[in-house]
Amino acid sequence: MTGSVILEELWDIIQDRAIHPVEGSYTTHILTHRKGVDKALEKVGEESTEFILAVKNKEPGAIASEAADLFYHTLLALKAAGVEPSAVYAELTSRRKP
Repeated sequence: MTGSVILEELWDIIQDRAIHPVEGSYTTHILTHRKGVDKALEKVGEESTEFILAVKNKEPGAIASEAADLFYHTLLALKAAGVEPSAVYAELTSRRKP
């Protein structure tokens, strides 16, 4: 599975959980937390720190795992903020030099 496909699948799941909350779902828990967007942002901060430590400690398996956590929680924060990933992709595209 390609990176773009898995990111799209994760976004679809996040979208679905926002519309149809599932009891016991971690995604639902973050999206409906009483702290609102702050809960997703706390997780982004936590996962950023864990990613940084994994890179500094040169732990390839942990780097991939923490990067995945960071990507996922960033998607949750985007959803909580009402921003589509397509806006991020457009921004990245605009930064590319021809």
